[in-house]
Amino acid sequence: MIRIGIYLFFFLLAAKPIYAQIKLDAELRPRFEFRHGFQSLFPDNADPSAFISQRTRLNTGYNNEYLNFYLSVQDIRVWGDVPQLNRTDRNGFGVHQAWGELLFSPEFSLKLGRQVLNYDDQRIFGGVGWAQQARSHDVALLKYKKDKLSFHLGAAFNQDGESNLNNLLTTVNTYKSIQYTWFHHDWESISASFLFLNNGLQFIDAFNADNNETRFSQTIGTHLNGSKEKLAWLANLYYQFGNDLDNNDLSAYLLALEASYTIKSKWSLVLGAELLSGNDNGAPSNNENKAFTPFYGTNHKFNGLMDFFFVGNHADNVGLLDLYVGSVIELGEKTSLNARIHNFSAAADLSGTDSKQLGIEADFVLNYNFKRDVNVKAGYSHLFAAEGMEFLKNNFDGNTNYWGWIMVTIKPTLFQTGIDR
Repeated sequence: MIRIGIYLFFFLLAAKPIYAQIKLDAELRPRFEFRHGFQSLFPDNADPSAFISQRTRLNTGYNNEYLNFYLSVQDIRVWGDVPQLNRTDRNGFGVHQAWGELLFSPEFSLKLGRQVLNYDDQRIFGGVGWAQQARSHDVALLKYKKDKLSFHLGAAFNQDGESNLNNLLTTVNTYKSIQYTWFHHDWESISASFLFLNNGLQFIDAFNADNNETRFSQTIGTHLNGSKEKLAWLANLYYQFGNDLDNNDLSAYLLALEASYTIKSKWSLVLGAELLSGNDNGAPSNNENKAFTPFYGTNHKFNGLMDFFFVGNHADNVGLLDLYVGSVIELGEKTSLNARIHNFSAAADLSGTDSKQLGIEADFVLNYNFKRDVNVKAGYSHLFAAEGMEFLKNNFDGNTNYWGWIMVTIKPTLFQTGIDR
């Protein structure tokens, strides 16, 4: 009876006049990884790590004249972390996105709920799609778009839960509150964005509750990109000020410039540099913090795929100068190879050595589109660590550091209706 009811429901949706669009799709993404020096230098007397993680998602979208609605639930697991004869899963399903967008006019809308924030090249706000769990925010977002101009005004306020007393947030790795604005404009061959972020972090004094407060820093900057014929380029310029969580005065910056040139129709060359300021000897001093933090960006995308920098690490440290060259080669209609070499050095003085050189990393990613909804990627990365990296990571064992992976992404559309007006 249940199956007949489901069939009847979809039959009625397809048979009657439709004034809305409904889409149901899914994602299955298992990934095998072999880690021998991932995120940090490989130590002596240790075995490398090998595992298979998996993301499973079910997504539902609904759109009509005045409303967009989206729900995405996901299960994140490592193969084997749940027994075969299990009563309950270890983690269970979680809500990745759950938002509604009210369409007041063709230009204005208000988007409320848990949602992904992706802006520009994802350096400050990004969805962190590489991580199986990814990143999403509980936020209210006012949006305006007309012609080639876009404006967003977002705000969030986080709590541990409902309470009659206090406003302390004890959840780690999240902010107490944020407010931000984002402007974007497109011209014929260039586009520009402006971002201002007011970022509030919860400070809790374990000895004196009177000192508990939200401490705010501000990030302001611009993202530019353009193209002309075979040449494309992008630039980032951001500055941070205010106070960090330890109440140090913050004065930090990020500068980046990248250019890509299409040599042939199936071969392009990439050349770029990124500088993130840092603190001498790897720590704030004299109540001043000079280290830039790309707070909520997709940091795996930048500074090497082995995640030695700014992926849950390297905060308030010596900063980074990343000089890189790369190439994208189309090997066929369905296959491409992306190769990139990074030269890393510290932006500030490094304690223990006069050298700022950290090392060289080579990344290779092979992409194969098996079918429209099935993709296969494989990668290999190798880090040639310099003396500075050994001091930075406090590891002088001198082992080889490399990482390999293969990932299959299956994203079928299960059901979809069109719009009939």
